[in-house]
Amino acid sequence: MPELPEVETTVRGLARVLDGRRIASVEARRPDLRRAMPVDLGQRLTGSRVTGLHRRAKYGLIDTDRGDTLVFHLGMSGHWRVDPGELAKHDHFLIATDEGRRVALNDARRFGSLDLVRTDELAQWPPFKALGPEPFGIDPRDLKRRLTGRSAAIKLLLLDQTIIAGLGNIYVCEALYRAGIHPRRAGRSVSLERLRRLVPAIEAVLDEAIAAGGSTLRDFASPDGELGYFSKTFQVYDREGKACACGGTVKRIVQGGRSTFHCPRCQR
Repeated sequence: MPELPEVETTVRGLARVLDGRRIASVEARRPDLRRAMPVDLGQRLTGSRVTGLHRRAKYGLIDTDRGDTLVFHLGMSGHWRVDPGELAKHDHFLIATDEGRRVALNDARRFGSLDLVRTDELAQWPPFKALGPEPFGIDPRDLKRRLTGRSAAIKLLLLDQTIIAGLGNIYVCEALYRAGIHPRRAGRSVSLERLRRLVPAIEAVLDEAIAAGGSTLRDFASPDGELGYFSKTFQVYDREGKACACGGTVKRIVQGGRSTFHCPRCQR
């Protein structure tokens, strides 16, 4: 599933094509993805000008001068294609600009979504209302407060979007490794000192992944078709049985139905 770095990479790629441009036309080639698309999507977007693109958690947002924001989620396999020569089977939604360029949302498994929300109502939109803070700039003391009394494993709590918004399995595994925190440690038992290591580790992992264009697992590619290469620098994720830098061996466990990779020797 595309995570925060992949969505950020996508938003930046789309901005080069869409930001400041007028939308000449849109085409929904099917009426739904994970759920039905808004029936007035075409009417509200056609003729509007894109005023900005940004990200919230794992959602991409495209603002228009009509006070609407197109919100997309890439689901399990979604990605945008820029100026496709020919439309592919799974190109389900197209945007054409006034300068003749096109972007197509391709989603083979159709677990993604498209919504059109009034920009001034985004904060109260149900999927956003319960989200925690973004992982960039979070105060370790605030994170400690959010973990107070929580007996669940720190790995699972970091995946809880109400605690921190946007973190996913890959980058949580890598950040916990860098901070030397065992993924099974109870959230409430993680000291402020450890959180002061964890917060910059999260930011560093995300920054490095964004710079590398994300991690290409299965179907993800950036809008220009390039594959992310952060996966080539994984220190624990998907490295079961391989040597850790400390001399230990990377192990795999299952938490919440997902694989967790860690080094039991250097993560405590």
